[in-house]
Amino acid sequence: MTVNAGLNRRQFLSGTSAAATVAAATQVVLGTARGGDAPAAAEADYSPTFFTKAEWAFINAAVGRLIPSDSNGPGGVDAGVPAFLDRQMELPYGHGAFAYMQGPFQPNAPVSLGYQLPLTPRELYRLGIAAADEASRQSSGRRFFELEVALQDRFLTALETGTVQLSGLPAKAFFTQLWGNVREGYFADPLYGGNRGMVGWKLIGFPGARADFTDWMDQQGKKYPYGPVSIGGRRA
Repeated sequence: MTVNAGLNRRQFLSGTSAAATVAAATQVVLGTARGGDAPAAAEADYSPTFFTKAEWAFINAAVGRLIPSDSNGPGGVDAGVPAFLDRQMELPYGHGAFAYMQGPFQPNAPVSLGYQLPLTPRELYRLGIAAADEASRQSSGRRFFELEVALQDRFLTALETGTVQLSGLPAKAFFTQLWGNVREGYFADPLYGGNRGMVGWKLIGFPGARADFTDWMDQQGKKYPYGPVSIGGRRA
C-alpha cells in the first residue's frame, strides 16, 4: 500500500482484523520488555538508547507520516511507536535472535521468499536510515526529517516502491522492515512502549488481555461494548 494511494494508511489500520493485527504484533515482542505498563505521561520524555539523535529524528518523522494523527485518533508518534522501535532494538529481536542469519542470501530474490539480507534489525535500521537520509540529501539538499510533509510522503512512497536507490541495501527491504515494525508498535501491548492508551486496540475494537470475552466472539458486526485491558491490567 503506497503512501499516496486513495486508501490511506489510517483506513488500512482501522480495517485490519484484530486477530491478524495481534498475530503480526507478536512477531516482534517475543523478547523480555524493558520497563512496565507505563502510562503515556511517563513515556513523554523517553530518551532513545539505541537510535542516535539523527536516527531518532528520522524515526519520529517517518512514524508520523506512516500513521498520522487524524480524526480517527492519535497517530504513531503520540502512541509511542518510536519508543517501541528503540526498545526492540535492544532486545533479542533487534539482535536477530529470531531470524536465520547464516545464508546464503539472495538480496534480489522475490519478496515471497522472505527476508534475504545478512543484517539484523539493528544493522538494517542503522544502515537504512543513513542511506535514506543521504538519498534525501542528494535529491533535495535536506535530510528526510527536514522535508515538508508532502515531500516526506513522496520519499516514503519511493522507498516502498523501490524507485529510490539506497547505498548498501534495497529500499524496499528497509521500508518493509520499518512499516512492519511501526504497525507492530501501534498494536502491541503497551508493556512494550507503543500503543499508549491502547489507542490501536480501541481503533479496531480489540478487547486486549481481558480474561473472558467469549460471549462476543460470535456476534459478528456488533461493537464490543467494553474497553480493552492491557497485560498489566490497565484499562483504556
